[in-house]
Amino acid sequence: MKKILLLPVFLFAFLANIMAQDPAVAETKAAPKQKFTRAVFNATKIINMQSTEIVSPGAIQFMISHHFSNIWNKGGGKQNIAQFFGLNSGVAHTYMSFDYSPLKFMNVGVAMAGASKYEGWAKFRILRQQTGAKNIPVTIGWYSMMNVNTAEDPDNEFSGNKFSFMNQLLISRKFSDKISLQLMPTWIHFNVVPYGINNSNEVFSMGIAGKYKVSSKLNVTLEYARQLNMYKNLITKNGAILNYNPDLLSLGVEISTGTHLFQFYVGSTTDASAIDQLARNNSSIKDGNIAFGFTINRSMNVKKKEK
Repeated sequence: MKKILLLPVFLFAFLANIMAQDPAVAETKAAPKQKFTRAVFNATKIINMQSTEIVSPGAIQFMISHHFSNIWNKGGGKQNIAQFFGLNSGVAHTYMSFDYSPLKFMNVGVAMAGASKYEGWAKFRILRQQTGAKNIPVTIGWYSMMNVNTAEDPDNEFSGNKFSFMNQLLISRKFSDKISLQLMPTWIHFNVVPYGINNSNEVFSMGIAGKYKVSSKLNVTLEYARQLNMYKNLITKNGAILNYNPDLLSLGVEISTGTHLFQFYVGSTTDASAIDQLARNNSSIKDGNIAFGFTINRSMNVKKKEK
């Protein structure tokens, strides 16, 4: 009699075990939580180039950079030492910017980018690297910037001639807690270019950047970009021939204090504007033209958090 009474109990336990292993039943379990990848990079700019990072919604980011003269000029001799390797040359191109995030996927900003040059931009995050019910392996962003040169130029009195534009597709991936990489195909448009048969209003560039996390407060960063056209034998209106360096290389370190991010770097440019760095670079590593620079980042909340 006891065996007969225990039979339904064993049968129920057996069926419950079968149902627990049934995929259809497993689907009724709670879906895995969506986890967004954070801190692919630690700032909105890696060194000179934009990252896929966006300022937090309702926050404003202040950034100031200095790009000094070349550490060593070929043939400079003792003058290089007298100028303390570019730090005391009397030349420092200053970049000062403000970023604001009106939406969680969008940044807008303005900047003073060296002497007489000003910039305005918008950056969008299209996709974000994440795991969970939806797996997205990369973060994708788009950056559009306008630059205006307000310096007096008798050859370009028309105001429209003073504008140039840059568009970048930003594709990044955080491979581990320590390593992040990013690709940056770039298109630059100049309203006015040097005269001559070799000249074009469009300049194209391909860049790659990376970050290696040494500790919670220290990172090493690297950037390289190659200008793909419009850098050799450009003929000016006066008949002079211009040649630019198509390679942009920078190596830096980042130090985070919690409230500030300090970036120190050396690279093959002394310019402050990304357009000049990528399409009008006069410095060459082959000639020993390496310059020192630094950037200070500070983010502040200007919008009260909802309770």
